[in-house]
Amino acid sequence: MTALPAGKDRTGGARPSLLGLGAVLVAILCATPLLAVVLAAFLSDLTTFTHLLDTVLPRYLANTFLLVALVALGTFVIGVGSAWLVTMTDFRGRRIFEMALVLPLAFPAYVLAYAYTHILDHPGIVQSVLRDVTGWGPRDYWFPEIRSRGGAAAMLVLVLYPYVYLLARAAFGMQSAATFYAARALGCSAWRAFLTVSLPMARPAIVSGMLLAMMETIADFGTVAHFGVQTFATGIYTSWFSLADRGAAAQLALGLLVFALTLAALERVSRGRARFDAGRRHERMARPFLHGWRAAGAMAFCGLPVLLGVIVPVVALSVMALQSDQDLTSRRYIAFIGNSLTLAAVAAIVTVCAAIVLGTFQRLRPGRLSGAALHVGRMGYAVPGGVIAVGLFVPFAALDNALDAWMRLHWGISTGLLFTGSIWVLVMAYMVRFLAAALGAYDGGIASVGQNLDAVSRVLGKTAWGTVRRVHLPLITPSILTAALIVFVDTMKELPATLIMRPFNYDTLAVQAFRLASDERLEGAAVPSLVIAAIGLVPVILLCRQVGTGTSPEGRASRRGLLRRWSSGRGA
Repeated sequence: MTALPAGKDRTGGARPSLLGLGAVLVAILCATPLLAVVLAAFLSDLTTFTHLLDTVLPRYLANTFLLVALVALGTFVIGVGSAWLVTMTDFRGRRIFEMALVLPLAFPAYVLAYAYTHILDHPGIVQSVLRDVTGWGPRDYWFPEIRSRGGAAAMLVLVLYPYVYLLARAAFGMQSAATFYAARALGCSAWRAFLTVSLPMARPAIVSGMLLAMMETIADFGTVAHFGVQTFATGIYTSWFSLADRGAAAQLALGLLVFALTLAALERVSRGRARFDAGRRHERMARPFLHGWRAAGAMAFCGLPVLLGVIVPVVALSVMALQSDQDLTSRRYIAFIGNSLTLAAVAAIVTVCAAIVLGTFQRLRPGRLSGAALHVGRMGYAVPGGVIAVGLFVPFAALDNALDAWMRLHWGISTGLLFTGSIWVLVMAYMVRFLAAALGAYDGGIASVGQNLDAVSRVLGKTAWGTVRRVHLPLITPSILTAALIVFVDTMKELPATLIMRPFNYDTLAVQAFRLASDERLEGAAVPSLVIAAIGLVPVILLCRQVGTGTSPEGRASRRGLLRRWSSGRGA
């Protein structure tokens, strides 16, 4: 094969300098909040850090660690157990549960927190009925406290177990039955064969799902703030708004960043090193049909997460919404909806364009620079929204202050805040946060476009952008639309970055729900929460349709790749 001349890319055009500059610019924007957090933390007064270390930091660390551990355990039990049941056994309703088990992923954890607080809190319907039936007073009985670390962990488990379920289900479906039957032939019971053969073979996928759920946990703000659990995420918000201490916020953000990047590194290591050989011959497992108490147990095990994660919250929120004084058709709510849709649409367009630039640069000019830019772009999925907000706010606030001082000095004009608090800096935060999701969808589509098509484009004299416009985009339009939809919905649900960086008097549905819940107006918070959850169902239903197709070994392999790319991008 003849090597390409120097200065040429794979399309035969001139060196794509604009493409390279665009990719580098996107990478710099993604790296800016991380570097800013590190610099702001180390340049701040150490007395703040010493005070944090002596007072709240141990509590933040303990609560965050215990919350992550509880969520990891809960998502493992529910995700792996339900994935095994719907993949390896047959029982009444299995096909319904196969898809319904994914639906809780559409709900933000803070939405479930609002619903269950209304149900299980002291004035809620459960305790009220209990007191009416028994005649007990408030001090005559014990009831689990929903506003606790355990309650927050339960809410997070109910919405995050689908990460483990999806990847474990794909891994179990890829396994050949030959190894399981061999274990049974050697005298292992079905339970022991599962523990010693099937579970270890699926370990890479299961660990990846658990680590994604753990990263979502440390990034969560709405749930822990509503339940009064002090974590790094709530500490950042408190330091920024209540204490007006940017140094403390940056130092807490750095601690959370280290925690998140450690989990991200573990996820990459577990995915990169763990391998198994399913054998050349793929034999499908014959699903035994469960009867009696086994069937009832399987239905209960698969149905309980759906009941608690979807049905109960939707019913509770609907009843609460009917009892509230909130009107979705009012001018105020139309403004909330308009702001949310505007931010989500702009963020989706900008993020998808950035993903196309990074992905195309890596495809047409593979090398250290393109690989590094792509790696930096993917780091956002591991960085919590609060960290990104602090990391962008600090440098842009300094830029605003410097520009205003210069204009006052030389022109006697105050420029005010041109960048800080603008919608574009907020969109930049969304882009950094959700770029990995768009890259995952882009990779899934571009992988099906053979390099020979790039060679044909080269022969026909197309430039890099000509190849993207005439060849790549028409072929991967479904993947691009999927990426835009995922970013759109995730932006609608995003809370911590929006709270910190939104323009003055520019509230979204998520902010309105959080504000009403903070004022203990849970019935009112149900209205925007239902809208957010309804919009979140759209990509989940699309994912269910994609995952539900394909029964051949090749189809299962394609499904597994889809789930890995989608989940790695979604790790919020």
